[in-house]
Amino acid sequence: MNLIDYQNEVTKTVSILKKGGTILYPTDTIWGLGCDALNEKAVEKVFIVKQRPENKSLILLVDSEEMLANYVEYIPSITHDLLQQYNRPLTIIYPRASKRLPKEVVAADNSIAIRIVKHQFCQDIIKQLGAPIVSTSANISGEPSPAVFAHINQKILSGVDHVVALEQNEFRSGIASTIIKLEVNGEFEIIRP
Repeated sequence: MNLIDYQNEVTKTVSILKKGGTILYPTDTIWGLGCDALNEKAVEKVFIVKQRPENKSLILLVDSEEMLANYVEYIPSITHDLLQQYNRPLTIIYPRASKRLPKEVVAADNSIAIRIVKHQFCQDIIKQLGAPIVSTSANISGEPSPAVFAHINQKILSGVDHVVALEQNEFRSGIASTIIKLEVNGEFEIIRP
C-alpha cells in the first residue's frame, strides 16, 4: 500500500472513531476490535459485537507516556523502568483510573489496563483521534484469538463499522501482550507472561 492509500485509511478510520464507530484493526500483537475509549456508546457496541460480559474490563491503547498520564490518577515510579525493560508489547494495569474515563472501560476495583502501542497504524490513529482506543482481541468471547485476518469470525466482521484495509495478508504474532498489575506502592505482579 502506498503512502497516500495509507494516509487515506488512517483518515477514514479516525473519522469512523469520531462518529462513535467500531473498528477491526491490526495491532502489535493480534487483530483488535476497538473504538474511541472515551465514547461510552461505542464501548458498549464493542461488548455487544464481542459478546463479552460487561464485567470483564478492556485494554486501552495510548501512543505515549504523555497520553498515559492523562488517563491514570497515579503512575508508580517503577512504570518507566518496566516500559523500558520489556521488548515485547506490555500492558500495565494501573491501580487508579482517571475520572476522565467512562465507567465501561474501568474495572470494578477502579484499575485500568493500558498499553503504549508501538504499531505505526495504531499510533497514527490515536494521535489523530487525540484519545485512547479500546483494544480487545477480534474474536467472540471464549473463542481463540485470530493471528491472521482470514480466521476472524464472520460475526465480528459484520458487526463492526469499519474493517481496516491494511496488513490483512500478514501474520500477526498471535501472542497477546504481557500483562503486569501495579500497586500504588510500586509492587507488581505478572498476570500474563
